[in-house]
Amino acid sequence: MEQYIIKGGNPLVGEVEIGGAKNAALAILATAIMADETVTIENLPNVRDINVMLEAIKGIGGKVDRIDVHTVKINGAMIRDLSVDYEYIKKIRASYYLLGALLGKYKKAEVALPGGCDIGSRPIDLHLKGFRALGAKVDIQHGLISAEAEELQGTHIYLDKVSVGATINIMMAAAMAKGKTTIENAAKEPHVVDVANCLNSMGANIRGAGTDVIRISGVEKLHKTEYSIIPDQIEAGTFMFAAAATRGDITVKNVIPKHLEAISAKLVEIGCEVKELDDAVRVVASKPLHHTQVTTLPYPGFPTDMQPQMSVVLGISEGTSTVTESIFENRFKYVDELTRMGASIKVESNIAIVTGVGNYTGAQVSAPDLRAGAALVIAGLSAEGITIIDDIYYIERGYEGFDEKLAQLGAQIQKVTTEKEITKFKLKVS
Repeated sequence: MEQYIIKGGNPLVGEVEIGGAKNAALAILATAIMADETVTIENLPNVRDINVMLEAIKGIGGKVDRIDVHTVKINGAMIRDLSVDYEYIKKIRASYYLLGALLGKYKKAEVALPGGCDIGSRPIDLHLKGFRALGAKVDIQHGLISAEAEELQGTHIYLDKVSVGATINIMMAAAMAKGKTTIENAAKEPHVVDVANCLNSMGANIRGAGTDVIRISGVEKLHKTEYSIIPDQIEAGTFMFAAAATRGDITVKNVIPKHLEAISAKLVEIGCEVKELDDAVRVVASKPLHHTQVTTLPYPGFPTDMQPQMSVVLGISEGTSTVTESIFENRFKYVDELTRMGASIKVESNIAIVTGVGNYTGAQVSAPDLRAGAALVIAGLSAEGITIIDDIYYIERGYEGFDEKLAQLGAQIQKVTTEKEITKFKLKVS
């Protein structure tokens, strides 16, 4: 079993390059199969979720040509199988984007009910409501969602709740429907905009992405394109919080500072210095950090995917903070692990009350999901002594070369698989 072993206590200093956004990339890979010509996607993050999605596309007959680790060419002309295997779905939730893509192009799709990180219920009912509104007959039987239509007809869809997945899935299906579709109360996340931009570069007609009303005029077919994915705001935010937790000084490069405003604002609030450049953000934590209140909200609010990292930093800041999770109800599963490292956190319903302690102490902990796993790494980097993190496959689902990037900033971190490697690391750092 792969683990990270960390000797904490080093301030992280230097520059780090951010990769492409995983959440945008997963949806954009699905859009690529909607053309019968070759779509080239650049700035692809080389992480497990992406590799699973590419396997799923191959599994239904898509032609996948990996030019290099960050570039892929996809051609959907030869897709004959409109049923996506459960093997892929159970590994990554986002393979449900193939539902919208296949339904849009072929007017028929069958996908298993999704898996992914267990961070709470993420119902797929809004996706299905959207498909039904477009004229598809949708059934759920034997753990499979099947959707089929003679033709998809543009319509007016109001989402009862802001949902990134439903916004993207409906947008893909509507891109090749007849007539005009309006999605109201749409998600405004940067990756929704990125998917719309990619579809538009393939010949779709989508307006208003990034606002709460998206208007789509259906087109008959989509064509080839070359598209580069936006930088990953969550990877960027994770390194920004790593600077804060370790009292470091990190310049996070290849980012869109506007996408990071909610994160930057909270860092400034607790006492960090944040400097925005054209395509970089520098975070300096030279003063004592203090408490604040945080509530997760859909974009442009504070991202739920940054909540565990925020809690880790507040756990070693002065005073008592509150962290309110308004998106997913299972997002505090890391609290027990963090408590093993000396944190003082009490969870009541969807609110964590975080009382700052002087510092964390190293312990053996387990990553309960992707973002919580990254947060525990940050805790380990700031802790006294040695921390060992189990189940790092969660972390590798969404962070490319996480340990290597941290090591370049001065972290003492290593991926290990045996007791011998652990002993060797301990001798090296003692």
